Amino acid sequence: MNRSSRNTRLLSDFCLLVAVAMSLSLAGRSHADDTRKESAAKPAAKLYHEALRPQFHFSPAKNWTNDPNGLVYYDGEYHLFFQHNPKGINWGNMTWGHAVSKDLLHWKQLEHAIYPDALGTIFSGSAVVDHNNTAGFNKGDEKAIVAIFTYAGGAVTPKVPFTQAIAYSTDRGRTFTKYEGNPILGHIMDGNRDPKVFWHEPTKRWVMALYLARGKFVLYGSKDLKEWDKLSDVAFPNGHECPEFFELPIDGDENNRRWVFWEAGGRHLIGKFDGTTFTPETEVLRTERGNNCYAGQTWNDLPEGDKRRIFIGWMAGGRYPGMPFNQQMSFPCELTLRTTEDGVRLFTEPIDEVKSLRGKHHNASDVSLANGANPLSNLGGELYDLETVIRPAGAEKITLNIRGSEVVYDVAKSTLSYKDRVAEVGLVDGKLKLRVLIDRSSFEIFVNDGRTVMSFCFTPDADNKTFKLTADGGTATVESLDVYELKSTWP
Repeated sequence: MNRSSRNTRLLSDFCLLVAVAMSLSLAGRSHADDTRKESAAKPAAKLYHEALRPQFHFSPAKNWTNDPNGLVYYDGEYHLFFQHNPKGINWGNMTWGHAVSKDLLHWKQLEHAIYPDALGTIFSGSAVVDHNNTAGFNKGDEKAIVAIFTYAGGAVTPKVPFTQAIAYSTDRGRTFTKYEGNPILGHIMDGNRDPKVFWHEPTKRWVMALYLARGKFVLYGSKDLKEWDKLSDVAFPNGHECPEFFELPIDGDENNRRWVFWEAGGRHLIGKFDGTTFTPETEVLRTERGNNCYAGQTWNDLPEGDKRRIFIGWMAGGRYPGMPFNQQMSFPCELTLRTTEDGVRLFTEPIDEVKSLRGKHHNASDVSLANGANPLSNLGGELYDLETVIRPAGAEKITLNIRGSEVVYDVAKSTLSYKDRVAEVGLVDGKLKLRVLIDRSSFEIFVNDGRTVMSFCFTPDADNKTFKLTADGGTATVESLDVYELKSTWP
């Protein structure tokens, strides 16, 4: 690109940025700024404490949000970028919102990170820390955070194809500069999008997993994040958008590792990756069986010594009538590979950091659920971390009632269900093990140590604070029950 063209592009980008910024609500500012802006409409104390506001799940101060993007850790902060509409409560005007946290629990929303321009609105992608300065963006001792994203060209006028691009920050993610050579990867087919990029140490290069079309993904490689070469295709039966691609040890054995390749709905393949080609060793598998977890992603560059693979997803489809925000994220979870009777499988459990939110503890053991007994009758709050082990014995059904929402285990069918979602869940040594994170407008169920996950949004009756654990058609025994009241993460 010659200097004249570059200056024209920069001027165009600057003018668009100014125009967009002037028309935006300031949803992307810090909590303090949001509080001041909201104060004219309602008391500042209400912000982040509205009736349906999640209290330990991330949601933006206001307006629409969907996919988590650019999950990366740098210099003491976890970064959560996310699809955001600065202009309204519904989907549109896709921009990268931005929040940071020191503990994955307490989030501070910052200025928006990446705005649309003439090449398109800003769809999903990932971020990396360029430790080796491969792209040449680093500034002194400051490592560049490089965001890799999709330009959704179909959403601008005149329409242009979907392409992939990068932007970089040398101030700890506070501001981003779009690379003047964008797009770094031209249009391939259809709505190609959602680049997931990571550093592959054995081959000393960056690897990108990219969605092409239903059932079609592709891997690219790069030495500098700017020039990309195709490595191989990845066939994924009916796979759709938002790929993730990462390696995990099996049963904690660092000498026995496999790769997981998944798509937005959480369906995934487990196999081997030689730096060029991914070779599946399983059929398409599924861990998430609920209605409300989509487009999940895992963090790059966790702190030194932290070998966890930490995941967060969009709790898609929630309803928040009368709220200033729309949609929320799932609670961060750790992913592991474990050997089961069916082979190697992916397990999902809440990160241990949630224990720091625990308050009052309610517990019981060897409680019979005969004659309508309910060991949860003393609960009357909103936020809980519930763990229980149940021996169904002669019961036909076990029901966990969460403020009017019934989760039912059918003993004969070995299924766990909520509304229209049903998961096959076998007993382990004759026992059903459940862990449930309950927030104001969502609950996430982790079954048998996370072998199965069911994530749901719900809109409870504000006056209904009742919880029940009951058995029908026979007697069951609660072997152990531990319920912790949780504290809000918002100020």
